[in-house]
Amino acid sequence: MTLSTLTFGCRLNIAESAAMRARAEEAGLTDAILVNTCAVTSEAVRQARQAIRRARRENPTKRIVVSGCAAQTEPETFANMTEVDFVLGNYEKLRAESYRLGDKILVSDIFALTETAPHLLDAFSPGGDHTRAFLQIQNGCDHRCTFCIIPYGRGPSRSIPMSAIADEVRKLIDRSVGEIVLTGVDLTAWGADLPGQPKLGTLVRKILKLAPDLKRLRLSSIDSIEADDDLYRALREEDRLMPHLHLSLQSGDDMILKRMKRRHTRADAIRICERVKKLRPDIALGADLIAGFPTETEKMFESSLSLVDDCGLTFLHVFPYSPRKNTPAAKMPQLDGDTIRTRAKTLRDKAAATLTDFLSNEIGQTRKILVEKNGLGRTEHFAPVAFADAPPRGSIVCATIASSDGHRLTARIPSPLAGEG
Repeated sequence: MTLSTLTFGCRLNIAESAAMRARAEEAGLTDAILVNTCAVTSEAVRQARQAIRRARRENPTKRIVVSGCAAQTEPETFANMTEVDFVLGNYEKLRAESYRLGDKILVSDIFALTETAPHLLDAFSPGGDHTRAFLQIQNGCDHRCTFCIIPYGRGPSRSIPMSAIADEVRKLIDRSVGEIVLTGVDLTAWGADLPGQPKLGTLVRKILKLAPDLKRLRLSSIDSIEADDDLYRALREEDRLMPHLHLSLQSGDDMILKRMKRRHTRADAIRICERVKKLRPDIALGADLIAGFPTETEKMFESSLSLVDDCGLTFLHVFPYSPRKNTPAAKMPQLDGDTIRTRAKTLRDKAAATLTDFLSNEIGQTRKILVEKNGLGRTEHFAPVAFADAPPRGSIVCATIASSDGHRLTARIPSPLAGEG
C-alpha cells in the first residue's frame, strides 16, 4: 500500500508535492497516486491528463487524487475524467483533512486567501540525505499579465514571515542540506504584505547573516524589475548566494511587452543584466521567453531572439504561446500554430547554442560542485556535471571541468573542500 506523486510544472510544485505526500500520509491515505498539475500552458494540462490516463492503466486499483493549478482553475475538466477519483484545490492539497476524502471536488475560492500559513513550511522541505531543499517563502501573484492564468490558480500574493523562514533554514542546516533554493510564484514580491514591507534582498542578507553554516543559497525565478538594492548588494558581497539568476523576461519587444502588461521594457532588461554582471562578473543568467504571442510580427520576434545575446542569457525556458481561457491575450488576434511552433524551435535552437558555448567556456575552470545522486552535481552556476567516480552525495567538491558534450559537463576526480564535505 503506497503513495506516489506525479509532478508537473515549476519548482514550487516540486516542493508542494512533498507537502502533499506528507499531508496525505498524516491523514492515513494509502494506495493512491497524487497528481500535482500545472496550468501555465494548455500543453501542460494536456500532459497531465495524458499522464493520469496512463497511471490508471498501470494502476487500476489505486485512487487518483488530482490537484495543482490546473485542478484549481478547471476542476470540472479533471472531475469529468473517469480515471480521477478526487480533485483538490491548491489550498486544500496542503491540509491533511482534505485527504480524508469525501466529495469528488474540494476546491475553494483561491482569492479568499489572505495568508500563507508558516506551519506549512516544514512540509515543503526535503529531509534525509537530500542535497537541495526548495523552500517556499511566497505564494500567489497580484499582477495580471495578459497571457497568464496562474493568479487564478494561486490567488493573491502572500508572504511567509521572516522569523518562520529563519527557523526553517536552521532546521534544514541541521539536516545537512547542502543548498537551499528560495521559491515562490512571484518571489520578488515577498514582503509586500508583511509589516514594514521588507524586500527580498533584506531577507536574503538576513538568512546569510543568521545562518553562517549555510553552504549555498539560490533564488528561483525572479521578476527583475522588482529587484531591490539589498538584493544587488547581496549578489556583490555574498559568495554563498549563488551566481545564477533566472529572469521572467517573456519578450524582447516593447510593444509585445506592453500587450503582455509586463512592467519592464527591453532597455530595462538589458540594463538590469548589465548591472548584475558588473556586480558579479561570473554570473549565469537564464530567462523565460514566450514565442508567438498574439500580434507578434517577425520583426518583433527577432527582438526577442536578439535579446538573448544583448542580455547575455545562458539558460532559456522557451514557451510557445498557448491561449488560456478567460485571459485577455486569448481575445487578441492569434498567430497560426505553425508560426508559433517555428518561432519556438528557433528560440530553442538559439538556447541550445548559447548553452553549448557557455559549457565549452567552462572547460578548464575550477568549480565548487554540489554532488547529487548517480554521480551528478551542479556548479555554482547551476550547470550540470557528471563524475566518473562519484564523490559522496551531499558533499561540495572542488573540481576542474574536463569536457562538455553540449548538454552537461564532466569533471576530473575532485578533492573535498575543507569544512564543506
